[in-house]
Amino acid sequence: MRTRVLLPLVVLALLLAGCSGDDGGGTDGRVTLRFQSLAWQEESVEANKELVKEWNAAHPDVKVEYVQGSWDSVHDQLLTSFEGGEAPDIIHDASDDLADFAYGGYLADLTDLLPERLKSDIPQRGWDTTTFGDGIYGVPFLQEPRVLIANAKWLKESGVRMPTPQRPWSWPEFRRITEQLSGDGKYGVAWPLKEPVSATLNLSLSAGGQLFHRAADGKVTIRFQEADEVVPRTVHDQANTDRSASPTTLGSGGSDTLPGFFGGKYAMVPLGFSYRQQIVQQAPKGFQWQVLPAPAGADGLTQGVSPQTLSIAEDSPHKKEAAQFIDFLLRPRNMVRLALGDWMLPTGTQALKDPALHTTKDGWATGTALAAHLRSAPAQSVRGYPEWKDKVATPALQEYYSGAIDLGELRERLEQDGNLVLARYQR
Repeated sequence: MRTRVLLPLVVLALLLAGCSGDDGGGTDGRVTLRFQSLAWQEESVEANKELVKEWNAAHPDVKVEYVQGSWDSVHDQLLTSFEGGEAPDIIHDASDDLADFAYGGYLADLTDLLPERLKSDIPQRGWDTTTFGDGIYGVPFLQEPRVLIANAKWLKESGVRMPTPQRPWSWPEFRRITEQLSGDGKYGVAWPLKEPVSATLNLSLSAGGQLFHRAADGKVTIRFQEADEVVPRTVHDQANTDRSASPTTLGSGGSDTLPGFFGGKYAMVPLGFSYRQQIVQQAPKGFQWQVLPAPAGADGLTQGVSPQTLSIAEDSPHKKEAAQFIDFLLRPRNMVRLALGDWMLPTGTQALKDPALHTTKDGWATGTALAAHLRSAPAQSVRGYPEWKDKVATPALQEYYSGAIDLGELRERLEQDGNLVLARYQR
């Protein structure tokens, strides 16, 4: 009896939904697109909202609605919205979060949707970060290298050689300098490694580290080799042997290190390029700081990055219009506006030429000089990476950096435990 009552109600609900314009097309023929942005800094949110407003003014038949998302919960929120059929049309995310969504069929393949202008403007190394299998599932548009934020007065008075993108420090030189700068309760460096995996893997590319190795059949295995040891061994020895790295910041986030940095406790802090905004806002009056390139290894200044991306939901009924909006949002002039708002670097070749990104003020020129050295992060296309990172790599690296385990046990856990995790995703 209950089934007989429910069936007409379900049919009625479906009919009403079909008339409600939930597919993004109103009765007047106007298309409505939902754009979920993860911008959070005031300047960035303002830039995104202004661009949406400009689009809507110029495209009365394709309205874009700005939806505010959050980096803290984006993966679970997107998964829920995909499975519930309520995903936004245009999705702001990061490339290292796309693999499972791409392979799961939740994201549209953009290969034939994007204009040639946009395709050719972003170098292939950028597209490599959003290519899964034979498809492109996101447009990489903002990226940031890891840099050293340094107490300029402290380093100048110490007499150490100042690195430049043309003549960076090597990893051994960096270790020697941090030891030279340490003493009397002060440290040459503060590593904020609450989330150590991406920092370790991305910086390890400079030393030739790969960690993930893909066979001809497409299966990935983990091998922690000599080149992979360089960066973690440097951090470990700074914290446990040289006492040149603060042991208390190893479990901290980047922002947590800034008070000690401003207070003269640490000479340098390795941070993402966008942290400069916080430094500008929070540094005491007269505090002198500068941006230095991260140390270089056998492969120079190469770093792995996971750019911010724009994708289109596979279920969107208006993929063509969504791609047109992305093209508008990422025109060179607009890409520069987004980059300046987020204090990051654009991926586009034309945008990177903008004079505003080549000033010495706030270290823009140093960061821009590193753009050509940025590569796809090692774990970009590895299925099962999130689980490996959370259950295996994060605790293993945290214990190694704190001195609780040695390099041999780190290798064993990353390889043996890690390969068991990855194997479940590759059957």
